[in-house]
Amino acid sequence: QVQLVESGGGLMQAGGSLRLSCAASGRTISMYSMGWFRQAPGKEREFVATINQSGSSTLYVDSVKGRFTISRDNAKNMVYLQMNSLKPEDTAVYYCAVGYRWTMSRTGYGYWGRGTQVTVSS
Repeated sequence: QVQLVESGGGLMQAGGSLRLSCAASGRTISMYSMGWFRQAPGKEREFVATINQSGSSTLYVDSVKGRFTISRDNAKNMVYLQMNSLKPEDTAVYYCAVGYRWTMSRTGYGYWGRGTQVTVSS
């Protein structure tokens, strides 16, 4: 069992930056890929970024490429999402998840946090 707690969300103007953190407990995450997803009101939860176990490989949804960076610190059992050049369309609840495999598909993730709200004003 892995518990995930996201933090770092908030209200930001367009063009600003936020850094989301995901703290894991209960089990070391070093053996898992990790991902960030987001869900805007009235929309499906969508993939944002994923990072493999060692942190050597990452994948991003096209809409955030060049603006967001996923990283991890296995020694601290933490995963991060640095979000720069924020846009109003980035507004969503952001979720951290533990991946059974390195994938962009939601079905590849088994443990989820409760999310943190990110709101970007224009």
